[in-house]
Amino acid sequence: MTTLEGRPNTALLVIDVQNQVVADAWDRDGVIGRINTLVDRARGENVPVIWVQHSDDQMARDSDGWQLVPELTLADTEPVVHKRYGDSFEDTDLETLLAERQVGRLVVAGAQTDACIRSTLHGAAVRGYDTTLVGDAHTTEDLRQWGVPVSPEQVIAHTNTYWSWSDAPGRTGEVTPAAEVDFGAR
Repeated sequence: MTTLEGRPNTALLVIDVQNQVVADAWDRDGVIGRINTLVDRARGENVPVIWVQHSDDQMARDSDGWQLVPELTLADTEPVVHKRYGDSFEDTDLETLLAERQVGRLVVAGAQTDACIRSTLHGAAVRGYDTTLVGDAHTTEDLRQWGVPVSPEQVIAHTNTYWSWSDAPGRTGEVTPAAEVDFGAR
């Protein structure tokens, strides 16, 4: 159970599913399809959906690459968190948005596994949130040409394995396939 008092709710956090970020991502279409299914389920269960968009010197805000992929559609009531660092909490209004919605548990999906997904998972745990990583709804690109010694599938599998063992006093980390995500409060 979260260590955050008065935060019984769960939110779906969709991180950086942007044109440039997922252009060469492993299983791009499958991951986006599963994220769409999660978004539809969350909306149907009145679970907040919060979108995150990254920008930096290589991906300028409002550029084509910065846009969320066209396969995903935001509802008018769903907030978008704009970030410049890997951790979606760092120098953003994410914590305020979650507090307003009494969220103590995050269901996390998106990109990139080895960067913003990992950073946000750790940032959430440190801040007191329970976190569920959707094991088949996050992705990354093949970075071996830049010295990463493993394939995208191995990066994803490694992250799923170590996050399934993550916990801290009063907090849990788990990995669940999209089809088995339970948005109910814990």
